[in-house]
Amino acid sequence: MIGFSNLDSLIALCGAKSRFAWLSFAQQDGGPSTYTAADLAKAVGALKITGDKNAEIKMLIADSRRVAPNTVFFAVKGLHTDGNMYVDDAAHRGAVAIVSEKPAPKVFPAAWIQVADIAEATAAGAKSFYGNADDSLETFAVTGTNGKTSVTWMLQEMLNKSGSKCGLIGTIHYDLGGRCLPAGRTTPEALELHAMLGQMRYAGCSAVAMEFSSHAIEQKRVKGISVDCACFLNLTQDHLDYHKTMDSYFEVKASLFTGATGKVPKTAVLNFDDPHGRKIAERLSPETRLVSFAVDSKSADVRAENVKMFPQKSEFKLVWPGGETSVSIGMPGHYNVSNALAALAMVYASGRDVAEAAKILGAFRGVPGRMQKVQSPAKFDIFVDYAHTDDALKNGLSMLRKIVRGKLLVVFGCGGRRDKTKRPKMTKVVQEYADIAWATSDNPRGEDINSIFADMKAGVSDPSKIAFVEDRRRAINLAIDAAGDGDCILIAGKGHETFQELGDTIIPFDDKRVAEELLALKGLL
Repeated sequence: MIGFSNLDSLIALCGAKSRFAWLSFAQQDGGPSTYTAADLAKAVGALKITGDKNAEIKMLIADSRRVAPNTVFFAVKGLHTDGNMYVDDAAHRGAVAIVSEKPAPKVFPAAWIQVADIAEATAAGAKSFYGNADDSLETFAVTGTNGKTSVTWMLQEMLNKSGSKCGLIGTIHYDLGGRCLPAGRTTPEALELHAMLGQMRYAGCSAVAMEFSSHAIEQKRVKGISVDCACFLNLTQDHLDYHKTMDSYFEVKASLFTGATGKVPKTAVLNFDDPHGRKIAERLSPETRLVSFAVDSKSADVRAENVKMFPQKSEFKLVWPGGETSVSIGMPGHYNVSNALAALAMVYASGRDVAEAAKILGAFRGVPGRMQKVQSPAKFDIFVDYAHTDDALKNGLSMLRKIVRGKLLVVFGCGGRRDKTKRPKMTKVVQEYADIAWATSDNPRGEDINSIFADMKAGVSDPSKIAFVEDRRRAINLAIDAAGDGDCILIAGKGHETFQELGDTIIPFDDKRVAEELLALKGLL
C-alpha cells in the first residue's frame, strides 16, 4: 500500500467535511445533490471511462490505505513507487472509481477513468469536486526563495483586521478560517489543497494567502488555481538537488506569471530590487497588471524611502501611487522592509486602503521561527531563525552584526539529501559574519553527517572560529556557555520546526524550546 500525503488523515477528515458542506449548500441552491464518476470524468477530460458512470463519489484519495466506500483513488506515480500497483487494494477497500494514465483492465470491479496526465487530472478533479472553491476566494499567491512565510502572514494580518476574512496555506500551518492544521509541506498536494480551500469557503473566508513553492508549480499541484494576485519576492540558490540549475529554478518560478496554473494572474506584484523580478515583468501578458515594489528603486510603484533601522524595529516612508505614510514595523532588517513592501503592494494591488493596512502592520510582531527572540533575563540575546540558504543567512547575520554589542555566535547546519552545492556557501557566509560558529546537524534525512560536514568544510576560511558538533542540542549548549554580556546567539536552519529528520525517523526537536530548557538548567530562565 502506498501513501503520497504527509498529512495522513487530512483527506479523510478535511475532505469529507468540506465536501459534505458543499453538497448541503448546493442542494439549498438547487444544485446537484450527488457527484458521480461521470462528473469526474468530464472534469478531468478523460480519454475513456469504463464501468459504472453513475457511481456516487464522496471522497478523493491518492493513498490506498485511506480508501473507504464511495472513494475515488488517483493512481499517482510517486518518487519511490507507483499508485497503479495498488488499484486492486483500493477497489477491495471500497473505491468506486480509479483515475489512471493506464488503460482499464479487461475486468475490474470499479469504474476506470483513463487520463493523459495524472497530475493535471488530480488537480482538475479536486477543483471540480470541491465546487471550484478557489474561484470564490480572492487568491494571493506568493513565490520566491526567501520570505514567503513572513509575507503571507503579514498579508493575512492586514486583510483579517481590515474586514476580509483570510485563510492561509504555508510552511508553518494551514489556517482554514475555523481551525489550523500543522503544515506537512509548504504547498499541499492538489487533493488536500482544494479540500482546504473548500473548508475556507465554508468557514466564511473571502480571501486566501498562499505560498507557492517551486516544487508545487512544477509538479502541477496548483494547476487550475485561479490566481488574482501573484507576488515574486526574490531568487537565490536553493533546491538545486531538484531543479539542477538556477536557470531551471527561475523558469519554474517565472511560469507562475505566464500561465503555469492554466491562466495568467490578474495582477503581478514583482520585486524590482531583484533583477529576476524585472525579467519576469518583461514576460507578462497584456492581461496581467504589473505592480512593482522596491526598497532601492524610485521607479517602483510601491517603495520605501528614508529607511531607518533599529535593534527591534524598522521605520520608513511608504510611497505608492496617490499616497504616502510613515510606517514602523516591529521587525529589524532590510529584508523585513522588503517583505513588508511586498505585502503592502498586494494590498494596494487589490484596491484596499493602504494607509489603514500600514497601521495594522505596525502592530504585527513577526512570525514563529523567523528571527524569533528567546525571552530570557540573560545578558545576551538568542534568536531562532529558519534561514537555511546562504542568502537568508547573510540577510540575518548582516542585520544582527549591526545591532550586536558583543560577539555574534552562530549555530547552524545543512539538511541531508538536499542541494549539496549550497553547503560551503552557507559556511562561508557564517565565517564572514560570525565571531564563533558551531556547525551541527539540521535534518540529516539519512545522509551521513560526516559527508554533510565534509561539504560544509569546503567553505571554512578560519578553522579557529568554527567547530563541528554532530549533536544539535550540545552545539546549542556550547554556544550558550560561550556567550557573554552583550553577545548574540543565532540558532539557524530550523526556525518553527518542532522535529528533526534522522534517517526514516522523526524525533521531537524545537530549537526555541531546547534553548529555553538549557537556559533554565543554567538558572537563566
